[in-house]
Amino acid sequence: MANDNETFKKIISHAKEYGFVFPSSEIYDGLSAVYDYGQNGVALKNNIREYWWKSMVQLHENIVGIDAAIFMHPTTWKASGHVDAFNDPLIDNKDSKKRYRADVLVEDYVAKIEAKIEKEVAKAAKRFGDQFDQQQFLQTNPRVLDYQEKATAILKRLGQSLEKEDLADVKALIEELEIACPESGSRNWTDVKQFNLMFGTKLGASAATAMDLYLRPETAQGIFVNFLNVQKTGRMKLPFGIAQTGKAFRNEIIARQFIFRMREFEQMEMQFFIPPGTQKEWYDHWKKTRLDWHLALGISAENYRFHDHEKLAHYADAACDIEFKFPFGFKELEGIHSRTDFDLSSHEEYAGKKLKYFDPERNESYTPYVLETSIGLDRMFLAIFSNAYTEEPLEDGSTRIVLKIPAVLAPTKVAVLPLVKKDGLPERARQIVDTLKWDMTAVYDEKDAVGRRYRRQDALGTPYCVTVDHQSLEDGTVTLRDRDTMQQERVNIDTLSQTLAKQVDLRSLLEKLSN
Repeated sequence: MANDNETFKKIISHAKEYGFVFPSSEIYDGLSAVYDYGQNGVALKNNIREYWWKSMVQLHENIVGIDAAIFMHPTTWKASGHVDAFNDPLIDNKDSKKRYRADVLVEDYVAKIEAKIEKEVAKAAKRFGDQFDQQQFLQTNPRVLDYQEKATAILKRLGQSLEKEDLADVKALIEELEIACPESGSRNWTDVKQFNLMFGTKLGASAATAMDLYLRPETAQGIFVNFLNVQKTGRMKLPFGIAQTGKAFRNEIIARQFIFRMREFEQMEMQFFIPPGTQKEWYDHWKKTRLDWHLALGISAENYRFHDHEKLAHYADAACDIEFKFPFGFKELEGIHSRTDFDLSSHEEYAGKKLKYFDPERNESYTPYVLETSIGLDRMFLAIFSNAYTEEPLEDGSTRIVLKIPAVLAPTKVAVLPLVKKDGLPERARQIVDTLKWDMTAVYDEKDAVGRRYRRQDALGTPYCVTVDHQSLEDGTVTLRDRDTMQQERVNIDTLSQTLAKQVDLRSLLEKLSN
């Protein structure tokens, strides 16, 4: 999908109109960067979570799951480094009085350079047609190479400046690039300052005795503090993983782009504990495994790319992102980090308790290293939803809006429609719904002409519609319509469940990952 603000506005509007995502507390004029998932949104979100959980936990004998509390002892966040290092570089525009993340301003500038590269590619593809070799063009075109060199140099300098905490150079970079305030167009900037992102709260019955706590900014620490509990009770041998999904909270100053960056969000994380010295092979393994998980959904590989971190976090010796091509450009979807032994060693130091593993094969005790995969559930939702949104011209000159959500993730798998509301067709349609509902989400829809009902289900992302007509009463067959192709075929009611299950059952998707 092109970098298109108008398209993104349509996607946001569609999400609200069809019950996927609502602004939180909207009757009170909303709450900035906080959203509620509607009836269809929560179904899609649950399906994504289930796909992740089953592929990560159910298909791996050496990965188990936990559900740690949101509240954690405050020393947890001192040990993890969040109290001292969980900061964003912020900059204010003196004229608009708006605050921005300095690194995001620079990254947005680079995204515009990347958009220029895409335009050059599109023009060349149009000019050369079938003879166009995109890879060769990217490697040889002088203008593209110049753009690429400029973008790489900017990101490298930004990464080095942030790593050294040279905030003066970050400001200098913004000024050299002549980056203006998106709202006012002014280049009158303050100095760059660090801002801690954790939400503070209190635990206790009275102000005098209350303990200062934080809402967790990530779910990973709940895994680390339970490392020994899981290892011993599960009799786990290295390498093994602990997976978790759950809410996290960050006081994002620049929360934007719909549900891409929110203050309350959900993570799906897995920490894989490994012997020291094996991190490189496991890093490569999980990079491939996680990308395969995304590609199994059938979304074009062109929408994904790896981005290696220029600036490594204090705990990492290698890190990359799987970036997705959102309507506003390539942005981080999932992180894969080699965290070394920082986490367990730090908690061991602060807690004063041993968090080591006795390796019977090596006949020694050591602190395991950790390989992390971390994906934002809300971002995955947005990736699937924005990629699925399609405005499709039809032969009669009209346009249909269709959500081409992968069938196994769709909120509703099948809609059963009686052709007319008489002659026993509604009763037969409801019987079919009652049969299907045990295996998949099926709905009954009788309002409006059948064509309008098809369009409504297209807009909701329902992959299949079953139409019950008078022939159904005669020979026990129904019309099965495919959302994406709009092709229809007659199917026997007795085999309908099996026919649909092949297309919408999560098992079919999970089997792709096992092959």
